[in-house]
Amino acid sequence: MTDAAVEALARAAGRPVERAPATGGGPFVYVGATLPEPLRGDGLLWFHSVNAGTDALLDAGPWPSGALLTRTVGRMGERIAQYVLAWVLAECQSVPEFAALHGRAEWRRIPSELVAGQTALIHGTGRIGSAVAGLLRACGIRTVGVARTPRELPPGFDAVAGPDEPVDARWVIAALPLTGATAGYFGADRFAAMGGASFVNVGRGATVDLAALETALHAGTVGRAVLDVLADEPAAPDDPCWRLPRTVVTSHSAGITADEDVVTDFTSCIRDLAAGRVPALAVDPARGY
Repeated sequence: MTDAAVEALARAAGRPVERAPATGGGPFVYVGATLPEPLRGDGLLWFHSVNAGTDALLDAGPWPSGALLTRTVGRMGERIAQYVLAWVLAECQSVPEFAALHGRAEWRRIPSELVAGQTALIHGTGRIGSAVAGLLRACGIRTVGVARTPRELPPGFDAVAGPDEPVDARWVIAALPLTGATAGYFGADRFAAMGGASFVNVGRGATVDLAALETALHAGTVGRAVLDVLADEPAAPDDPCWRLPRTVVTSHSAGITADEDVVTDFTSCIRDLAAGRVPALAVDPARGY
């Protein structure tokens, strides 16, 4: 955390915020990316994660009983939505093909394609998935969310489908958290059923079986892939991800968290607690989201 962020958190809390060593004592309210081992005990009152995903935090060890866990989303949904839209529009405007033509100094017309009326299937209907759906929908794209259990229509979506319900989509967007239920979620069967759709992953890398994706890209059941996240990051120069056909890998940069995001969401949690409410950004450690 920067000094400016620490000062802003102090203003939000209405009391001084100290950078205390991670030793015994407590009770502690901790803001950070990882939980120091000495705080995995009775001393932890509340941990506010500076990240949206808490899988690594929860996988590091048993969560302290009764300790509140909240997360930072901030404007991440807006950033990730714009990232997804950028790649959708780039595909319809043949940006990769024009870049290749430019490199060969070749003049050739390529017809553009309208996004309106096409379908995006979005796995993950939480805050980030809903933000992606809302922006795509504003461009006339039909948005279908994937939910494991029947639920009310989430914001930004035109319809909701089950995980294995067939949907004819031009784009398949992955915005899933990493849990026991989503590890390897995108495997051979799901990729084979995509029918040539483009696949964009802005959720978690470990939800994707990379070997299965490679097979699907070679077979044409996945048309293109954009991967902002990988199971192992950063990717080394010899990582197989760099050799996937018709694929672009970006450096987990679609939704980088800013200090103001942490401060805004920490403040929101304080207000919820002061009003006697469970914070809207609270995480259920048992479910992982």
